[in-house]
Amino acid sequence: MMGVATNVYRRHCERSEAIHGAAGGEMDCFARNDDNETNNNNNKSEGAISMAASTAPASKSGLYADPREDWLAQYTEEIIDPARPIVDPHHHLWDRGGLRYMIEEMAADIGSGHNIIATVYVDCRSMYRAHGPEAFRPVGEVEFANGVAAMAASGGYGKAAICAGIVSHVNLLLGDGAKPVLEAEIVAGNGRFRGIRHSAAWDADPDVAGMYATRPQGLLLDGTFRKGFACLAPLGLSFDAWLFHPQISELTDLARAFPDTRIVLDHCGGPIGIGSYAGRREEIFPVWKASIQEIARCPNVVVKLGGLAMCLLGYDFHLRPKPPSSEEAAAAWRPYIETCIEAFGPDRCMFESNFPPDKGQCSYQVIFNAFKRLAAQYNEAEKTALFSGTATKFYKLNLA
Repeated sequence: MMGVATNVYRRHCERSEAIHGAAGGEMDCFARNDDNETNNNNNKSEGAISMAASTAPASKSGLYADPREDWLAQYTEEIIDPARPIVDPHHHLWDRGGLRYMIEEMAADIGSGHNIIATVYVDCRSMYRAHGPEAFRPVGEVEFANGVAAMAASGGYGKAAICAGIVSHVNLLLGDGAKPVLEAEIVAGNGRFRGIRHSAAWDADPDVAGMYATRPQGLLLDGTFRKGFACLAPLGLSFDAWLFHPQISELTDLARAFPDTRIVLDHCGGPIGIGSYAGRREEIFPVWKASIQEIARCPNVVVKLGGLAMCLLGYDFHLRPKPPSSEEAAAAWRPYIETCIEAFGPDRCMFESNFPPDKGQCSYQVIFNAFKRLAAQYNEAEKTALFSGTATKFYKLNLA
């Protein structure tokens, strides 16, 4: 079953792999490979090329399906609770490899019915600087996202404050050298820069890890990484953590070592359902759940509820003739969402779109309708926290 399932997912994610898994990238479905190079202060030309442009050739990850507008258009829904304000705390923007998801596409999705009032941009290696010191090239992504925020502020793309908060990347394996890069990104953000993400996703199974297999194992436990991590809290910056569920304990250790650093666990902690994990959901779920319950004991950690429409979880919505309804999506995701909310509490949880990666399995209408179905059991204050309050507080968004 493992081989068959993996091959099916790989085939249907192939174009997405080729487009988004750019070597050197920091994204839900890929990660930069320049960590050791930068740590050794080695500005090799190979590393420079890997980060030079948003249209850089790709390496494979296979963790999410390529969005297909014609497929998504086969199914639409009436919006549930359309007036509810929503802050989408996790999305990307890119234009590379023949796939474009920029402000126009984002505005179309968030304008499809839900009341999106603001968004947070999260790093995906878009628009890194093509020249200059390797360590400072991610500053270009902050400049790019801040420019998009300025475009949104014009009112020409709808009422939402797109990129109201910006999360980019700094290589924390620079150790103490991460501080000047963080300071440069603060300046580039023009008041919108909120923190960074340095992906730690790794797994021994190459069918799961893909290009992540080349990343150092145990990154979050690395002493030099932690020196870089120590630069965040004094600057008032947060850390977005992207990893796979077997690594949650490493993030728990990091959170306990740095209790003053605010951390958000992305995508429900990355539960895996592909590769050697395929067909073992009943066995794996309690392991994932125990890890979620343990990290929830760290008061400096919150969690993003989403990322479940990637191939990683093992569901095959993207292979079906028509897209799923919000009822179908909610049924699949309910155990993960409810476990996170129970462990963290609504005031430490935030629903996220993770678009466009999650767009490979459902539309923006469906993903937030599914979240609204899952949140129906909570009271009004709890719903406000889940859909806007936690994100606004964690990312210190100025939405006045």
